[in-house]
Amino acid sequence: MKLPAVAADLTEETSVAIAQQIQWTNIDLPFGIVSTSYVSQGLSQGTGTPVLLLHGFDSSLFEFRRLAPQLIGSDQAACQVYAMDLLGFGFCDRPATAPVDPDAIKQHLLSFCQQVIGQSVVLIGASMGGGVAIDFATSYPEMVKQLVLIDTVGFAAGPAIGKVMFPPLDKWATNFLRNPSVRRKISEKAYYNKAFVTPDAELCAALHLLTPNWQTALITFTKSGGYNFLSTKISKITAPTLILWGRQDAILGTKDATRFEKTIPHSQLVWIENCGHVPHLEQARITAEQILKFVSSA
Repeated sequence: MKLPAVAADLTEETSVAIAQQIQWTNIDLPFGIVSTSYVSQGLSQGTGTPVLLLHGFDSSLFEFRRLAPQLIGSDQAACQVYAMDLLGFGFCDRPATAPVDPDAIKQHLLSFCQQVIGQSVVLIGASMGGGVAIDFATSYPEMVKQLVLIDTVGFAAGPAIGKVMFPPLDKWATNFLRNPSVRRKISEKAYYNKAFVTPDAELCAALHLLTPNWQTALITFTKSGGYNFLSTKISKITAPTLILWGRQDAILGTKDATRFEKTIPHSQLVWIENCGHVPHLEQARITAEQILKFVSSA
C-alpha cells in the first residue's frame, strides 16, 4: 500500500512529515486481513500509557498532522502517540469481505490495540472518532485508561446523507461529497479562522478519496446508520474523560459539550477559544497542552 501520487504536492511541514511516516500493518479480523494505515511517533518505551488518535467521518489520520507533533514535543510527553485509520476510512485496505459498520470498526480498533500497541490506551476521538471512542470505551473499558472527546458526536444525529443511500442516489451522494467545492465549503464551516482553509489543508482532506473502494465503503457505512445509537451509552463511560470543544463549533454547535459533561460521571469540559469544529487542527498547541495536562494528572 502507498499514498496517492498527488501526496507529493503537500507543502505544509506537518503534512509532509506525517505522509512520510505512514506505515501499514496487516490486522487479522474474523472477516479477513485488513492492511491498516497508521503512524507511530514519540518514545517507543515511554513511561506513560500510549495515546491513540481516532479521526472523524470521511477523513483520515492526516487530521492529526499538527496535534501529534505537539503531543510528543512537550516535556510532559512520556509515551508513544499513535494515529490510525479506521476500518473503511483513510488509507486502509477496503476488502469486499469487510463490513463497514460500528461493530466491525470496533473489532478492527480492538485488534489494532492488541496486535500493534499491546496494552490499554489513552483514547482520543475527534467528531465521529469520538463516537467510535465512546462505543469502544463502553464495550472494552479495560482497554481505555483515559478518554478524550474532541467536538464529538454522540447526542447529535448522524449525517443526513444517509437518507438517500439507495441506488442510484447513493453514488450521486458520494460523488457530491467528492466535489472539491463542496469539500471546501465543509472545511470553511469547520474552521473558525478561514485562513486555515489552504490548498494544503484541502489536499490533506481529499487524499483518501483516491483510494480503491472509497465510494463503496462510505455508502456501506452510511447505510449502517453510523453512531446514532450512543445516547444511552454515554452515561456508562467509566474512564476519566476530558471533553474539549471549540467555542465557535459551527458543525455540531456547542450545546452538546455541556450535555457530555453532565452525563459522563468522571469528566471535565474545557472550551477551546477562537476555534471551530477541529481544535486539533486549528488550535493544536492549546489542545495538546490540555491533553497532556489531563494525562499527567492520572
